[in-house]
Amino acid sequence: MSFDGLFTHAMVTELRQTLVGGRISKINQPYQNELILTIRANRKNHPVLLSADPTYPRIQTTQIPYVNPAVPTNFAMMMRKYLQGAIVTDVSQVANDRVVHLTVTTRNELGDAETLTLIIEIMARHSNVILVDNQTGKIIDVIKHVGADQNRYRLLLPGATYIEPPKQDKQDPFTPNTDFHTLVTDYPNEDVLAKQLQQHYQGFGRDSAQQLAADLHQSGDLDHHYQAFLAQFDQPQATLITLPNNKTMFAAGPFDHFGKATRQFDSLSSLLDFYYADAAQRERVQQQAGNLIRVVKNNLKKNRNKLKKLEKTLANTKQADELRLKGEILTTYLHEVKRGMTEITLPDYYHDNAPLKIQLSNQLSPSRNAQKYFSRYQKPKNAVGFVGEQISLTQAEIDYLDNIQTQIELASPADITEIREELTQQGYLKQHKTKKKQRSSRKPSQPQEFTASDGTPIFVGKNNRQNDQLTLKTARKSDYWLHTQKIPGSHVIIHSDDPSDQTLTEAANLAAYFSKARDSATVPVDYVQVRRIRKPNGAKPGFVIYEGQKTLYVSPNAELVEQLTPHA
Repeated sequence: MSFDGLFTHAMVTELRQTLVGGRISKINQPYQNELILTIRANRKNHPVLLSADPTYPRIQTTQIPYVNPAVPTNFAMMMRKYLQGAIVTDVSQVANDRVVHLTVTTRNELGDAETLTLIIEIMARHSNVILVDNQTGKIIDVIKHVGADQNRYRLLLPGATYIEPPKQDKQDPFTPNTDFHTLVTDYPNEDVLAKQLQQHYQGFGRDSAQQLAADLHQSGDLDHHYQAFLAQFDQPQATLITLPNNKTMFAAGPFDHFGKATRQFDSLSSLLDFYYADAAQRERVQQQAGNLIRVVKNNLKKNRNKLKKLEKTLANTKQADELRLKGEILTTYLHEVKRGMTEITLPDYYHDNAPLKIQLSNQLSPSRNAQKYFSRYQKPKNAVGFVGEQISLTQAEIDYLDNIQTQIELASPADITEIREELTQQGYLKQHKTKKKQRSSRKPSQPQEFTASDGTPIFVGKNNRQNDQLTLKTARKSDYWLHTQKIPGSHVIIHSDDPSDQTLTEAANLAAYFSKARDSATVPVDYVQVRRIRKPNGAKPGFVIYEGQKTLYVSPNAELVEQLTPHA
């Protein structure tokens, strides 16, 4: 279901039970539109994500790791100033709208107690995170500034009075009412009823309205159906539902109108972590790696155009043999060539003496005409070696950039920093002056670890630095190495000198999944022992050559990858 008012109600119910009474211990803004509060409650740390992302806005606790920028944003610094050490006294929802208030008590610089409210408005591209002083009603700071030129109804700027989003003239479904009786009577068609429910009641997304419409069309008491539908949001069941088209949706209850419940989660937050893990990560990577993506695309385009020109030049050099041939035939039959001739037809002894017409210059002697053909032949002949070398270098450049592009597409936000550093080292990005302490204090990211069904450790490199470290330094010579055949992807290492067929297949699936061929039906994956791997001198990061490999053909399977991922 969508993150509508009803799902917001369920999430607030969950967060209130978890967070009230907790103390805010850490505040980070790892991504442009997302704030993470670490709240210590009941002897446990709860990272709370407040996302004003235009595509995936939400509030939840999260276990997905994140990477903080080297320098905190101004908004993060302001949140730390006002919220560090604050106690969460309430988590509430405005009516049944997609607006959540985190009310906290803290002390100001004078030591006086004050109450602040951190507001998350979950409204697609208008989503926002706003800190308000309860006493004055003034905005302290906001994650996305909205001026008068963007919104005439209200200003969302530090110092402005906070004004709630425009209210809709709709009924709060959780207040006692019998309006649904009239709607069911007036609109017997289920689809039409769903639209009317959505227009009449506050906080109904399309899927919530469709589920309630289906429930109200069941036999039995209407009041019971209506109350039972609402009750599930007070005691939510975090459910992943598989739709008939094999896509999935999240819900706070069974929502059996849409499909089969295929998985239950301990909490709505863990459900959202699972559901958004890939899509939200891709969104974050796009934000963080925007300039990297442009640089790689531009360099790929430039090198592919260069390769076309080189191949065209090479094709032209192949015509040079005809110039040599004509020069040799002219030299052989030089006695038949007369000064002043513009062309002559001579037998081509390379092709069964077939007649060959040769153009001549009437200003040159017969011997100079022959010499001219040899001279014209020499230039492209000399170019063949150079052009061939340039083609090899350019193709290697394309392969490298194609591999980097795949790594960015498959990267987590934590991997982007190392990819940026690599592109800087390789000269694709300009070197920015940074403090040495900041560069050295960050620990290198580690390959992702998986566990085969029989317990064998499998490691997957997510960028070239990890790939080189994993294959050339960490792996034993007797371990097995896997990689998609002639397709950009990750290095995969099985830490075993005699892996089972099942382990090989599972590792091959990981290699296919973490490659450019993730969405392909069948992917060839080479495997070989590490002792047969070597890196040529001067080769780019992540590039190795190997021999004696065998090949498996697998279909990338996300569910299998999930099964092989160790869970804490």
